[in-house]
Amino acid sequence: MSTEKTTKKPKETQQTQDKEVNHLDYTLRPGTWNEYIGQKNIKDNLHILLTAAQQREHPPEHILFYGPPGLGKTTLAHLIAKETKAQMKVTSGPAILKVGDLASILTNLSHGDILFIDEIHRLNKAIEEVLYPAMESGSLDIIIGKGPSARTIQLELPQFTLIAATTRIAMISSPLRSRFSGGVFKLEFYTNDEIGQIIERSAKILGIKIDPKAVAEISKRSRFTPRTANYFLKRCRDFAQVHNGGVLSHDTVVKTLAMLGVDELGLNAADRDILKIMIDKFGGGPVGLNTLGAALSEEQATIEEVYEPYLIQLGLLERTPRGRTVTDKAYAHLDMKGSGKLL
Repeated sequence: MSTEKTTKKPKETQQTQDKEVNHLDYTLRPGTWNEYIGQKNIKDNLHILLTAAQQREHPPEHILFYGPPGLGKTTLAHLIAKETKAQMKVTSGPAILKVGDLASILTNLSHGDILFIDEIHRLNKAIEEVLYPAMESGSLDIIIGKGPSARTIQLELPQFTLIAATTRIAMISSPLRSRFSGGVFKLEFYTNDEIGQIIERSAKILGIKIDPKAVAEISKRSRFTPRTANYFLKRCRDFAQVHNGGVLSHDTVVKTLAMLGVDELGLNAADRDILKIMIDKFGGGPVGLNTLGAALSEEQATIEEVYEPYLIQLGLLERTPRGRTVTDKAYAHLDMKGSGKLL
């Protein structure tokens, strides 16, 4: 009996911890408009859109959110569902493999429901064609059979709202973009003050006592992104719990982020490697994307879409007609000079 208890207890404990971690990410998500910090212009527009729709007793029009990951697109969709008291069905572009998958989702919607499609740019083009009449006229055209005997059946759908999110709006076709009659909204990066407010809110939810200097330190390294800020906060909490008795001070934050390889500007090891290789091997540039990818043993798309945007945003990297170039600000940050040698 004692052996069985000893064997089962760690497994149960691990399952409980996994549930707590999964629930924690959901708990940090804002539950009301007042808790949602930043993106004021979008919130003002959505307030008018949703209020007008409620006064007409009509579901809101279709909405598209786009912007870099971690800025709150999914959270906005959940807030709209709460505001309208509508049931929300959640799926993603890659999950809808066949026309039948989309047809099954649409025919199971009720009046006023919200369908949220994340990463809609990865939706198959053939499936996209089926979505057009569903969005415009609330009908679903299904082809039964093949060849000369094929026939089309048109099913009437209940009124619903499609909310879509994407990190790559350029990959969405113009016909699909034009059908989001409620609006196409771009989420902007957050200011350090807004990130600070988000950290303070998350710390309160997590029951963490955090120093204002610690908040500022996490904020300035969070790449202007709430998801990154919350990730850093949780890792700092873990470090403080193990090494500092749970007190989250400025010194604790500095030590934690140093351990994670995140410097004062929020650059990680991969970001710094790009700049250092450009300086050491190519004299700071210009260097082409193909050559840079080969030197880093990294895919070109990863460099262009994951690393470059933040480096360019900080003014550490420039794109020129001849290739990528490191700026003077990057040399100063890395404490390097034009020859590529450490000062």
